[in-house]
Amino acid sequence: MTDLAERLRDALSDRYAIEREVGQGGMATVFLAHDLKHDRSVALKVLHPELAAALGPERFLREIRVAARLNHHHIVPLHDSGQAGELLYYVMPYVDGESLRQRLTREKQLPIEEALEIARDVAAALDYAHRQQVVHRDIKPENVMVTEDGTVKVTDFGLARSEGRSRLTQTGLIVGTVAYIAPEQALGGELDGRTDLYAL
Repeated sequence: MTDLAERLRDALSDRYAIEREVGQGGMATVFLAHDLKHDRSVALKVLHPELAAALGPERFLREIRVAARLNHHHIVPLHDSGQAGELLYYVMPYVDGESLRQRLTREKQLPIEEALEIARDVAAALDYAHRQQVVHRDIKPENVMVTEDGTVKVTDFGLARSEGRSRLTQTGLIVGTVAYIAPEQALGGELDGRTDLYAL
């Protein structure tokens, strides 16, 4: 088990049983864990130390409330969030399936009907979020999950925020993935729903 997993296991042993690392992205490391209180599998995402340090616990917990209020069929909900020592984390249901990135890597190109259906479902999730004045800021194939029954779920709303400035920290750290980032986001300008539509 990695050092990070061990630290999480020690800090959260009364709430979550850390099972294994399942992925790593630009902003967080993801662990499969068992929610001991509710007897369910969850995805526990731990922010990378540099992002956690730049953001700070107060602002992280304030911004995570934005994601916590989202409730839509095509959005993976937020179960929990918190601080474990210097680690900042948030918890979502574990989605049994694969990311759109994994699917595209395996199949190279999707049938047009299926591609349109996935795009429609993601757009529906974003439309709902945008009507709540919430911008995802990191729409990409890695953050679109397709369950075993074909349901499309947008994940990683954990660092979403209300419409407005894109800068996450006073140090100018921008959330997003270069291949999908909108120009106004890269420049630290005002964000709204169009930022996510550009990425989609």
